[in-house]
Amino acid sequence: MPGARDQGAARARWLGIGLLGLFLLPVSLSLEVSVGKATTIYAVNGTEILLPCTFSSCFGFENLHFWWSYNSSDTYKILIDGTVKNEKSDPKVKLKDDDRITLEGSTKEKMNNISISLKNLEFSDTGKYTCHVKNPKENDFQHQATIFLQVVDKLEEVDNTVTLIILGVVGGVIGLLIFILLVKKFIAFIIKKTQEKKKECLVSSSGNDNTENGLPGSKAKRKHQPKCEPCVGPSSCWEPHFPTMKPMLEPCP
Repeated sequence: MPGARDQGAARARWLGIGLLGLFLLPVSLSLEVSVGKATTIYAVNGTEILLPCTFSSCFGFENLHFWWSYNSSDTYKILIDGTVKNEKSDPKVKLKDDDRITLEGSTKEKMNNISISLKNLEFSDTGKYTCHVKNPKENDFQHQATIFLQVVDKLEEVDNTVTLIILGVVGGVIGLLIFILLVKKFIAFIIKKTQEKKKECLVSSSGNDNTENGLPGSKAKRKHQPKCEPCVGPSSCWEPHFPTMKPMLEPCP
């Protein structure tokens, strides 16, 4: 049946495309090129600017080819062209369009840096700068990243008043919260110490009451009754004071 054959052929094509995509996907995603987080940078006319570019490869590289291109509304040109032999070699320049351009690249410490610097900037240097990288070990797949350079007469001063106010308010709130927390802990400490003192006073007071009332377990000293000799008369008794003297007559208690 023609319909069944067509469906089978379509499925075979899609299956082949899927398998090819699975084979090429890791290769295409292994090489990465980056020019940093900023998509646009500003520089003052007559100064020098660094255009950053780094690359990385999961498969390693050999005889890697790189170049920088400049593109404006009416101009396109290759600024610099070079190669990196391997991971232990520094980038080498084969072609340079402008003497103001210097390759700042290095592969030391696995940075894989192929950045360039542009001196004596002119207003005509405004435009797109693209860093291109091609790795033969990855079937010569090419990757690139673009950054836009805007050359200006002077850089505008950024008003940070609002930012400073926000930071001041946030810092004040955080400081107040910390102060409240410290005061809370101090008050809790004072209350705890006061309660402990009250408990000690109650225990001490209870012990004093038991002593005065003569309850069992009290440590009060008993008063000894004075000794005296047997009474001779109804209102007196003999108590010797000195063995060499006559007994003195003292009243019995």
